[in-house]
Formats: sequence, structure tokens, C-alpha cells
Amino acid sequence: MKRVAIITLNGYFNYGNRLQNYALQEALSSLGCSVLTLRFDRNTKQDKHKIFLKKAIKTLTNPLAFNKERNRQKNFIGFSRDYIAESKKIYNIYDDLTHLNNEFDHFVVGSDQVWNPSMNRLSSFYFLDFAEEDKRIAYAPSFGVSDLSESATVKYKEWINGIPYLSVREDEGARIIKDLTGREAPVLVDPTLLLPKEKWLNVAKSSRKPAKGYLLTYFLGEIPDEYRKHINAITETEGVEIFNLGDIRKKEAFLAGPSEFINYINDCSVLCTDSFHGAVFAILLEKPFVVYPRKGSMSMYSRISTLLNKFDLNERRYENVAINNGLLEIDFNYSRSIIEQEREKSYEFLKKALTR
Repeated sequence: MKRVAIITLNGYFNYGNRLQNYALQEALSSLGCSVLTLRFDRNTKQDKHKIFLKKAIKTLTNPLAFNKERNRQKNFIGFSRDYIAESKKIYNIYDDLTHLNNEFDHFVVGSDQVWNPSMNRLSSFYFLDFAEEDKRIAYAPSFGVSDLSESATVKYKEWINGIPYLSVREDEGARIIKDLTGREAPVLVDPTLLLPKEKWLNVAKSSRKPAKGYLLTYFLGEIPDEYRKHINAITETEGVEIFNLGDIRKKEAFLAGPSEFINYINDCSVLCTDSFHGAVFAILLEKPFVVYPRKGSMSMYSRISTLLNKFDLNERRYENVAINNGLLEIDFNYSRSIIEQEREKSYEFLKKALTR
């Protein structure tokens, strides 16, 4: 049995991060691999000191919010404990990690924004430089940006060329790799799309929600007035109420973990979101949805554009939605066929990479 380590962004606060980690694990396990996600610390001693001070200040100045965030994190940790095989040891990305080659046959970096310079500390670790070259696999990593700085460009060119089995999650990522290295990287779907709806519903967990139909909002960025007016117009037209996932003022909405996230989307009448994984799960669970450009972070919209283009769902963009004309009606037949094609493509990539 092949021993495979997953390298991704570790954290217990983001739905997409936890769910893509679980999905990649399950996909690799289905191919007969023994899979472990390695936990890593990206912080230097100086960083840790700053984090400690920041937490201390928040505890003193806003203890209620701090406690709510801590309780929310417990739910994310609980999901990881129940569904993701993670290393007990926490490694540091600045350490010599070459000894891990004795423990694993392959290292898979991805998916998520592991190649976003603002998240990976411009560290070669996220390009698997510690691993023997023939053990390196990149499964659908995201850059999260459309352009790289000059310093990142030089480093990324070298690091990416050291990965024999290479893929990305967005069209923009494929363009960046082509510009940097001349290589053609296949655009593969996010790991969450590799698992069927039934598999996701098995890990979903019910939580308190409106008794009647509800419009679910899930925004990672600011919700400007124009979006609020649009959302309110939908609720008036469809006769549903709003449930804001992640609203710190509402206990159930804020404390919801990854399992509840799936359940909230599965039971809603329509989802309004600026989140990539929000859109992904609306497609997987076949729910009506509207996607809004994230304010202050337009560069991240490329991954949603790739998703909507791939599934021919551009009518779900905010600017294209006709509120009074079949908003809740989506034919997912085409999406189902595309998902099957993309799954086959992705699994073939993984099989080939794992059989070296």
C-alpha cells in the first residue's frame, strides 16, 4: 500500500480548507493509498510572539467575541478529528524535513491556495522541495492571484519546474505556469468535486435553521449595499427569509462547523455567496445559487470564473441573474455529465502519478 502525505494549508476556521482536505484524502484512499495529512506551522518565533499578543489583547478588549471564535474553532477541530487523518506532530516549514522521505512514497500538495504568495510565506516547502523529486505531486493547487511579484516569479519558476506531476485548479494558474516554465499544466477540479453527493450527505450534520424556506448567505468578503438590495429583492420575490451563515450575532450561524455547512446548503432554497466552495457545494448538492464578485479581492474571482465556465453556469453570476425569471430553476443535467468527465480526468492524473 502506497503511503501518501498531503501538504495543504492547515487551519481550523475555513470551510473550504477542511472540506477539500477531507475530499483529497478520500480520493487518494479510494486508490488504495494510506493517507496522512501533515500538520505544519508557518510561523517564526517572532510571528508566534505577535500572535500571542494579538490574542491577549482580543481576550481583554472583546472577550465575548474571542470566546465565540474559540468555540467555533472547536467545531472545526472536531470535524478534523472525526474525518481527517492528521499527523500528531506539528512540523515547521523552516526545518529540515528530508527525513520524511523515509516515511512516505509520495507527497501531494494541494488543493486550496497553497501557491498564494501571501499565504505560503514564499516558502519552497509548498513546492515539496524537501521531497525526492519523483515523489512530488501537485493536485489542483491554487495561486489565488492573477500575477506574481518579481521575486516570486524567479522562485516559482525554479520550484514549479521541480514538480514532475503538475496540475492546477484555475485557468489563470495554468497561464501563470505556462508563462513561467513553458509547461502545459492540466486544470483539474477542486477535490471536493471528486466525491459524490451521497458521500457528502453522510458527513453532513443537522443544525437549527429557519422552519420555512430560507435564502442562505455565505460571504467571505464585505457585503456592499448593492448586494444587500439584490438579496432582499430575491427574498421578497420568493417568499423566503434570510439566514446569514457566519453571522457572529447568531449562535447557530456562527458556530456551524464543516458538517453543518453542508447541511445548511443542502436544505436552503437558494444560496447567495462570494465563496468558491460555496458555489462548488451548490453545484454538488444541486441547489440554486447566485455568485457575487468578492469586494476587495477580485483577483480571487478567477477560480470561480473557471468553475462557472466549466459547468456552463455563467447565468448564476450576480450581474446575469434575472430575479423574476426562474431564479430557483436550474437544470443540473449538464453539470452532472461534466462532473463525471472531470472526475475521470482527475483520477487518471492521480493514478498515473501514484504508479511511478
